[in-house]
Amino acid sequence: MKDKDLKYFKDLLTKRLEELLSQANDTVSDMHTPKGNFPDPTDRATYESDRNFELRIRDREHKLIKKVKKALDRIEDGSFGICERCGGEISIKRLKARPVTTLCIECKKKEEALEKALGL
Repeated sequence: MKDKDLKYFKDLLTKRLEELLSQANDTVSDMHTPKGNFPDPTDRATYESDRNFELRIRDREHKLIKKVKKALDRIEDGSFGICERCGGEISIKRLKARPVTTLCIECKKKEEALEKALGL
């Protein structure tokens, strides 16, 4: 992979990491802010449902933060853009679509086909 491509992905991933960390900090701040008293059980249930939904989103973002950090580590150690399974090169097009990917498109297709066959 060319140096300009690595720089592009490093900048992209760094910016994404900063956004995710900022959102995570906002969520923590919001959770410590009291939202008031809910005399109506329906209002309370709606608030709890919304809060649980947001927590699930934040959990997914937390997992994405880990993947972004690992991708940045791969850029540093020179293994970014190399498929973990077959050792082949991951296309720039695929990396632009999903910069945290660790599998080339062929290995990912095989993985998904196996998961489908096993009912996972």
